[in-house]
Amino acid sequence: MAAQEFSVQCCIAGGGPAGMMAGLLLARAGVEVLVVEKHADFLRDFRGDTIHPSTLEILHDLRLADMLLKLPHQKVRALTFHAGGQTLPIAEFDAASARFPYVAIMPQWDFLNFLAREAARYVPFNLIMEAEATGIIEENGRIAGARVMTGGGEIVVRADLTIAADGRRSVLREQAGLKVTESGAPIDVLWFRLPRAKDDPEDIAGYLGAGEAMVAINRGDYWQCAFIIPKGANEAVRARGLPAFRRGIETLAPFLRKRAKDLKSWDEVKLLTVTVDRLVQWYRPGFLCIGDAAHAMSPVGGVGINLAIQDAVAATNIVAVPLREGRLTTEHLRALQHRRELPTRITQLLQVFVQNRILRPVLRERREVRAPFPMRIAARLPWLRRKIATMVGSGIRPERVETRARRPPGR
Repeated sequence: MAAQEFSVQCCIAGGGPAGMMAGLLLARAGVEVLVVEKHADFLRDFRGDTIHPSTLEILHDLRLADMLLKLPHQKVRALTFHAGGQTLPIAEFDAASARFPYVAIMPQWDFLNFLAREAARYVPFNLIMEAEATGIIEENGRIAGARVMTGGGEIVVRADLTIAADGRRSVLREQAGLKVTESGAPIDVLWFRLPRAKDDPEDIAGYLGAGEAMVAINRGDYWQCAFIIPKGANEAVRARGLPAFRRGIETLAPFLRKRAKDLKSWDEVKLLTVTVDRLVQWYRPGFLCIGDAAHAMSPVGGVGINLAIQDAVAATNIVAVPLREGRLTTEHLRALQHRRELPTRITQLLQVFVQNRILRPVLRERREVRAPFPMRIAARLPWLRRKIATMVGSGIRPERVETRARRPPGR
C-alpha cells in the first residue's frame, strides 16, 4: 500500500523550541507549515526550562509575553557561585533587558504547549504528534520533503523547504550528509531533583568543591540540580554508590544536607552527555538545519534554547516571504547561516573556555577549591557581571520579529 502524500510549503521536523517557534512565525507570516513531532506530548524531564530576556522580547513583539507569564514560573535575577568559602556574584540580569530583567524558569512542556496553542490560531499551521521524520526525499540534488512514520503508517510530506529541528542527533541532518565539526566537551552532567524549602536561596546557584561541581536551579517547590562530572565518568560515579554521591551533594551545598537522602535510586538521576558541535554548512537546496540540529550547545549558561529560538526568528525573517511567494533559493538559506554562525561560534568559544579553564581544573582538584580567577574578577567588577548577564540573557546577536502577520487567526 502506497504511503499517503501531502504537500506543504514548509515541513518542520521536531517540535522543540526551535521547531515550534519557527512553525508559529511562519504560519503567522502566511506560510503553509507542517510540524511533525515524534512524541505523543511535550512532557520530557530535564529539558532546558530557561526562557531568556531575548525570547521574552520576541514574545512581547508578538503580544504574547504577558499571556505566557501568567503560567507558573520563577524569575531568576542573579547567578551566584560558592567556592572555597567565598560567595561570588557572577551575573545580574537586571542589565539584560529593561522590560524583562530576569530569566524566567518554566517547564519546557508548558512553553511548547503555549506556542502550539498560539500557532494553531493560524490557518496555515498544522502539527502532527507521534509522527517521526525518518528520512529525506531527494530529487535532482534537491531535498524535496521528508518521510514521516506515524501510528497509521508512513506518510510522505513534500515541501518547498524542509527544516530539521530534530535535535543534536538529527536523523535528517545525517541523511542530508551535512558535515559536523566538534569543539569537544570535558564534562557530562547528572540531572536530578531535590525538595526546596521556603527559606532556601532564590536564584540559580553554583557550587565548586574538591573535584566536584554542581548547579542548583530554583523550580519553586524543588531544586533542579546539575551535578557536573568528568567526561565519561558516569559509570565510575555510579560504581562508588549512591551514598557517596549524596555525600558529594551535601559537601558542595550544605543547605541540602537533610534533603540529599531523598535521592533514593539511580533511576532518579539522568545522564546528559555533553556535546559542543556545529555544522560546517547548515543547508542544502530545499533543506535547512536550525537549533541543536545545526549546533549542539553545552549546558554552560543554559543558552541552548536561546540560540535555537534566535535561529527560528532569523530563519523566518529571511525565508518567510520568498517561501510564501514561491521564490525561495539556496541563497536565502546561505544568508541564514551567515547571520547566525558568528553568534554560534562566539557562544561556543565562551562555553569551551568555561569548560576548559574553570570546570575541568575544578574536577581535577582534590583539595579545597579556591574560586577560579575569572570568577573572582567578575565578582569584583559590576560592569563585567552586567556583561555576562547580557551575554546569557540576550546573546551575541539577539533577533527581533520582522515579518508581519499576513492572515488573521483562523481557528
